[in-house]
Amino acid sequence: MGEFSSMQEALKQFLNQSRLKGDLQALQIDEIWEKLMGKTISKYTHSIRIIQHTLFITTTVAPLKQELMYQKENIIKRVNEALGESVIKEVVIK
Repeated sequence: MGEFSSMQEALKQFLNQSRLKGDLQALQIDEIWEKLMGKTISKYTHSIRIIQHTLFITTTVAPLKQELMYQKENIIKRVNEALGESVIKEVVIK
């Protein structure tokens, strides 16, 4: 059992030190995005990326961009709760 814990800790440490962590967290967010934000927002957002504690959301729908701008704090809160840690500090809507 102790060996598994060591492997788990080694993987956590590796991910924390590599660029992969943001990509994996973006995939986690992408999987639960519809549940977090609803069907309509999920349908019209095309790309979700995390770069250095910033969540980048891409959409081509102007009214949705405006709505997401107003919801930035709510998005940060929901995503951080879903990830179980305070990862996102800023949201950029493109």
